[in-house]
Amino acid sequence: MQRILIVEDNKALAKVIAKKINLELDFEVDVAYSLSEAKLFLKRYRYFLVLTDLNLPDAPNGEIVEHALGSGNHVIVLSGNIDKTFRASMLKKNIIDYVNKGGVDDINYILQTIARLQKNQSHTILVVDDSLVFRKQMLGMLENMFFKVITVAHGEEAMGILRTRSDISLVLTDYHMPVMDGLELTNEIRKLYTKNDLTIITISNDNEEDTTALFLKSGANDYIKKPFSKEEFSCRINNSIEALENIHAITNHANRDFLTGLYNRRYFFATMQSYFEKALQESEKFAIAMIDIDHFKKVNDTYGHDTGDKVINAVADILRANTSQNDIVARFGGEEFCVILKNITPSRALDVFENLRAKIEMCDVSAADGSTIHCTVSIGVLLSPEESLEESINQADMLLYSAKQQGRNRVVSN
Repeated sequence: MQRILIVEDNKALAKVIAKKINLELDFEVDVAYSLSEAKLFLKRYRYFLVLTDLNLPDAPNGEIVEHALGSGNHVIVLSGNIDKTFRASMLKKNIIDYVNKGGVDDINYILQTIARLQKNQSHTILVVDDSLVFRKQMLGMLENMFFKVITVAHGEEAMGILRTRSDISLVLTDYHMPVMDGLELTNEIRKLYTKNDLTIITISNDNEEDTTALFLKSGANDYIKKPFSKEEFSCRINNSIEALENIHAITNHANRDFLTGLYNRRYFFATMQSYFEKALQESEKFAIAMIDIDHFKKVNDTYGHDTGDKVINAVADILRANTSQNDIVARFGGEEFCVILKNITPSRALDVFENLRAKIEMCDVSAADGSTIHCTVSIGVLLSPEESLEESINQADMLLYSAKQQGRNRVVSN
């Protein structure tokens, strides 16, 4: 588990912050009340973040900041000094933020900032600028915010990265660049990715009045004018990433079955149609299976719907855990599932489905009355589909019906 070090000589405040971090965030927290104590902790552990006051009994002039930064730590300053000039001088250092310790709202802001930094670790930002100095500046600022960062010199390099990598969350681009400028790059990116997929922020010192609107109309999410402050930059980047996360959360909610977390029927048909057509064109082998839990109505009638939901979840977990991340596992409704195994030979597909059937048969589900339920499934598998997606699903469904007729708890294929 990652750790946070709080360095604060106000013991009551330090304990309040530590307690809230322990309760609301997934971190181990250490507390030091002086520079000497902080040095001992910093020698012993590697910290995700150091949250520190500036005025300590043995270091009244902010010496702790230089020591923490010098040890390679990320630092947020927590201070009662509200002098703007002093604050500006501190922000010139490689700290993440400068937070006034004025009350509960400031503590909540700290917690929100830590949670944001923790999430940033899962995002990659692509910086596009022909200035090496500016690329290095952006690299340092973004890595200090816990982002993974890739830097390139112009738009064509950026497009090469975007065509080969699917993990880019945000593109940060300059306007005036050789080969392909920022506006051309924005237009090219939007041919591949919508605003729901990837965020674009332009940073430029262009003084034309209509430049901002030009970029926004072309698909940029935001426009930052040079020169800008570290705080403005951090807020705009974090806000853009958070907005993208919210879009993904809403989309994921719409695409997922509420009970199992598997894909739902709507997403299945929306996604599979293009794959189905492409696989047929390229002669890629794949298999479609309809899966149904045997005697499920009896489970609901005997043990209740809560236990029935536990059985559905148990089967869903096995399907998810024993298929590839590139495969599609969807709940069609009730006790019925559909599984697509991609790029697989017929014989291998049958092995996978037989393995799924066997694992489900061995699965135990505990009922509310303490009894144990053993469930089985019937599976109809269409190997090497050649008709339309709808017709293939119907054929797999007929094979499932045949498995039921033959006694259940079996795999039947064409």
